[in-house]
Amino acid sequence: MSSIKSLASQTVWYGASSIAARFLNYLLTPYLTGAFSGPTEYGEMTLVYAAMPFLNVIFTYGIETAYFRFSQKEGFKKDIYSTSSISIIISTIFLTTLLILSHTTFANWLKLDDHPEFITYSALIIAFDTLTALPFAKLRQDGRPKKFASIRIINILITIALTYFFISVCPWIVEKNPNGIVAKYFIKDYRVGYVLIANLIASFVTLLILLRELLSFTWVFNKKVWSQIMIYSLPLIIVGFGGMINETFDRIMLGWLSQGVKGAKYDVGVYGACYKLPLLISLFVQAFRMGAEPFFFKQSEGENPQRIYARVMKFFVITITVMFLLVALYIDVWKYFIRNKSYWVGLKVVPILLLANMFLGIYYNLSIWFKLTHKTISGAYITLIGAAITLGINYIFIPYYSYMACAWATFFCYGSMMVISYIWGQKAYRIPYSWKKLVAYIVIVVLLFFVHQGLIHFWTSRIFSLSTATTMVFLYGLFVASIERKELNKLPVIGRFFSSAA
Repeated sequence: MSSIKSLASQTVWYGASSIAARFLNYLLTPYLTGAFSGPTEYGEMTLVYAAMPFLNVIFTYGIETAYFRFSQKEGFKKDIYSTSSISIIISTIFLTTLLILSHTTFANWLKLDDHPEFITYSALIIAFDTLTALPFAKLRQDGRPKKFASIRIINILITIALTYFFISVCPWIVEKNPNGIVAKYFIKDYRVGYVLIANLIASFVTLLILLRELLSFTWVFNKKVWSQIMIYSLPLIIVGFGGMINETFDRIMLGWLSQGVKGAKYDVGVYGACYKLPLLISLFVQAFRMGAEPFFFKQSEGENPQRIYARVMKFFVITITVMFLLVALYIDVWKYFIRNKSYWVGLKVVPILLLANMFLGIYYNLSIWFKLTHKTISGAYITLIGAAITLGINYIFIPYYSYMACAWATFFCYGSMMVISYIWGQKAYRIPYSWKKLVAYIVIVVLLFFVHQGLIHFWTSRIFSLSTATTMVFLYGLFVASIERKELNKLPVIGRFFSSAA
């Protein structure tokens, strides 16, 4: 159980910073949905940020995971950071130059013909973020969560502050002083561009803060180490690229294929805003990944790590099922996160996306088998299967069902990846997951959701809806606690509560 405590501590530190950073970033959603002219303009921004993760995968080519894997091994410790840093600096310069030179082509591909400069901004953002990837990884590997957390939060605070300045403060200054210096350079109705510029400045400042870590390597390039890194990490490009197809490509396809009355970008904007509402689960999954990846690799060197992995999975599923109820049952509260009511028409995708994010989080837990056994190509195959499901469902059904097709494609994609990874992983690296119990927890929360929906269909009072939701969350918590009492007793803080209640 000490290992679980260690993971909990790392998840709190790295997770808290990740949650804080992403939550602050999510606060831009209510602001931007109110400040933008409508879903169409928000859709333009969504398309840009849907494309950026694909490029990020290519720029980083799985080198962070390779660094975590090989930095623990003798023969690699000495040169792993220097070799990785030299590799990523050279590749970043090359790829950034190539992307900027072809920015018009990429803009046309994203249906952003009027703003090819958005691609240039994106290329520079990705370049700065890529150059900070290894320094951030080194902070995690060296156990320096406070600095990691501080930098992440500073980045988001700068982004938020500059976004507000460009979109709200600058127009006010121009109105008060139409002949001033700000009015001379300010571009009216350039809100998406200013969001990107704010992001670009924040990424550059982050690079400056981490410059010492970035330049801490020696100019020693070990070809043998580099070849091993590439053999391990290149399949992860396929995994990452397929993952981005599953995560963000639906918005790009929606922009291509939607037959919505108000236009494709309008539908992209509605879906993009509603996609942010499952933030509770997505934030936790992100936080968990930050702490779990280095933790899992370290535990692999100990005795019986499989038991630890199984226990981690149990607590993970319990947590995300509670989070599912907290979002799905209180959707009438969460919807005010989106200020403009014109986006609310898409709220029906939220429960589907919540389940999809649950499946994704479980898949991340399961994926440890192919990372530990050096069968990363297996992860590539699983991700490609998921990508094929995503592309197929979206291609066939978006013209008829618009963003609902995107939501269901995400659901079936992550659900399939989860099931395939479990079956395959148990054959290659058996872990004693309590899968029957975990499936039961997921089924129970889904049933509770449908019961709640049925009740509020007949009694539409908001007070009744909130009261029923609270009762269901409480009863589910009691149910899980009664089954998992022995395990919960062993946990810090929570364990003392259950011991005293016994």
